[in-house]
Amino acid sequence: MAVETPLKGNIGDSIKRKEDDRFIRGKGNYLDDVVLPGMLYMSINRSPFAHARIRSINTAAAQAVPGVVAVVTGELLAQHKLAWMPTLSGDTQAVLATDKVRFQGQEVACVIANDPYVARDAAALIEVDYDVLTAVVTPQQALQAGAPLIRDEKEGQKDNHIYHWEAGDKAKTDEAFAKADRVVKLDTFYPRCHPSPLETCGIVADVNPATGHATLYMTSQAPHAHRTLFAIVAGLPEQNIRIISPDIGGGFGNKVPIYPGYVVATAASLLIGKPVKWVEDRSENLISTGFARDFHMSGELALRNDGRMLGLRVKMLSDNGAFYSDAQPTKFRAGLFHIVTGSYDLQAAHVETDGAYTNKAPGGVAYRCSFRVTEASYLIERLVESAALEMNMDPTEIRLKNFIQPEQFPYKSATGFEYDSGDYPRAMQVALDKLGYQELRKEQAEKRKKGELMGIGVASFTEVVGAGPGKHYDIAGLRMFDSAELRVHPTGKAILKLGVKSQGQGHETTFAQIVTEELGIPAADVEVQEGDTDNTPYGLGTYASRSTPVGGAATAMVSRKLRDKAKKIAAHLLEASEADIEFDHGKFFVRGSPSKSKTIQDVAFAAYTNLPDGLEAGLEGVTYYDPPNMTFPFGTYLVVVDIDRGTGQVKVRRMVAVDDCGVRINPMVVEGQIHGGLTEGFGIAFMELITFDEEGNCIGSNFTDYLLPTAWETPKFEMGETVTPSPHHPIGAKGVGESATVGSPAAYVNAVIDAVGHLGIRNIDMPVTSDKVWAALKEKGAAE
Repeated sequence: MAVETPLKGNIGDSIKRKEDDRFIRGKGNYLDDVVLPGMLYMSINRSPFAHARIRSINTAAAQAVPGVVAVVTGELLAQHKLAWMPTLSGDTQAVLATDKVRFQGQEVACVIANDPYVARDAAALIEVDYDVLTAVVTPQQALQAGAPLIRDEKEGQKDNHIYHWEAGDKAKTDEAFAKADRVVKLDTFYPRCHPSPLETCGIVADVNPATGHATLYMTSQAPHAHRTLFAIVAGLPEQNIRIISPDIGGGFGNKVPIYPGYVVATAASLLIGKPVKWVEDRSENLISTGFARDFHMSGELALRNDGRMLGLRVKMLSDNGAFYSDAQPTKFRAGLFHIVTGSYDLQAAHVETDGAYTNKAPGGVAYRCSFRVTEASYLIERLVESAALEMNMDPTEIRLKNFIQPEQFPYKSATGFEYDSGDYPRAMQVALDKLGYQELRKEQAEKRKKGELMGIGVASFTEVVGAGPGKHYDIAGLRMFDSAELRVHPTGKAILKLGVKSQGQGHETTFAQIVTEELGIPAADVEVQEGDTDNTPYGLGTYASRSTPVGGAATAMVSRKLRDKAKKIAAHLLEASEADIEFDHGKFFVRGSPSKSKTIQDVAFAAYTNLPDGLEAGLEGVTYYDPPNMTFPFGTYLVVVDIDRGTGQVKVRRMVAVDDCGVRINPMVVEGQIHGGLTEGFGIAFMELITFDEEGNCIGSNFTDYLLPTAWETPKFEMGETVTPSPHHPIGAKGVGESATVGSPAAYVNAVIDAVGHLGIRNIDMPVTSDKVWAALKEKGAAE
């Protein structure tokens, strides 16, 4: 009987995730597991109003509660110059409100107590006298003449406009539209949603008053960047700040910003001299922390009568909430939304974007995508679908006619991106074959004769991930490189320390596999450490789909640096010239004599015991990797739906996803990432929504109102792949990113529109609920 050889953990091996051993046994170490001697607890009093001036704050009742140690207000923070803090987008944000509140759920005061329940009860006793003001709940309302001024504390701020930003060539685009046979238009809205990670945000701040050293346990996706920003905001010497980001129960961009709770807990620990823990509850997370999307988008596509695309015009208005605190590169005010040209060979495009303050929570984050790429992909794919309907073309035909072709790469887009590699027609063909597209179109035609509604949705996407390069991309002025430090011990075991931070992506497994591929050390013998700023090299963290493209590249490069040194040691051990030494699968050997070899373990031991003259001892190094370009994962998704005319209910019958993320380090982990993204895309398309009434009350502040998909609703996913390596990435990986989230919402919605488009229904905004579909059918006289 053949014995299966265990996988060593090279690139391409689907080894089990190392970290899961502790997670499935309940042995993870999360923020709320941190308990320190003498620890106090903090609770926040939040505004019930979206817009109101604060007349007074009475804390006497709260202070009188037994067990309460302190009550902190904005006035107290102002005495220490901590009432306001900078945002990641160069704006300022109130830590605790001093003049007025600007969104429902804004932080007004905090209670510190010796018990979490005492703190919560006391916070409810704080009396705030509010003068309620008119709330501004849409960016269109915000930009109207005479609209209430939200940021009246900002010198020179005369209205609610935040930014205007453009990309592309307006004149060239106007010329393209002048030559067009027709112009297809679409107005659509990508509504506000929330990352809603399983674990909410929190901190345990431990500031030692004797030494001035601060140890901050935080739910942070970017601990090094947060340390620098804390030093700037709190005025603490950076070398005295240690941030430890333990196991994180999901992030999805939600744990990139610095929230007021972090700052207040740290200030309270500094002033009181004891550790302070703050962990928000679910409603606090949903109403006050970093949201996603909320883009109002208009697109125009210029075409010839044969379906060839000539140009693209886009206008986008973003709802940024009460403070402009989007987590995105500094020079790109709307993130990377200008990737809106997608997978198409458009010779001209012009994108105009504007942002506005509203009385809503701030903090647009890269939720399971690169910076605002999901919104861009949604717009172009919905627009192309509209063009196919208007021109009576098959939606796959119009895409295939306009795809950037493989021989055109590297490709410079009309808005300035340089796409690294791609084969879009191949990815689509794999998806079509897997679905059985032509047969399903025949079935659809037969069903239409019977009056039945069946739709086949198509979406092809190109994502842009892996920010830097640092000369173009920074967060709060910090260049977007990343880092890896690798040490091989005398016994051949290794420790890899990273500047990125996992929130469930499987870094402890996949990054170890890169070391295995480059040095031959089994993945089981490589320990991966992240999240402790005192014990890892400086990096910008994990968000916007950048871990593998940047942190993974740094891991490959530092491994190669060590391999070069190991080669010198191997030459010494083998008594041969370094030029004659070759390396393969963890062994160094003399060219032409493979039997004369030394393993990486032999060389590692020699690095500490038997070195050639003049060579420094040890086998370790660090690399800071600044990528030369972004990477561009892509794919095609197909969705089949059936719609009940009587109820408007949409049932997803099939979902085929074909992704190309370059070289796959661990295919099983990649598949899990894609499954998560497809599920999130399904949720956004059909149920997830945070909205507000006219007074600014948040509707979606709990999981009764903010619906998340479960295994019951989520459809089955059928996976496919193509592999087009990135030419500039050290191992050819584009990074799986969150392409499934980027591509799938448009595929789901396009399927619905494909089912009802022949009835004259061309757009239904997300979430596509049964009542929306039924109302659209009724309007066209097609409902039963």
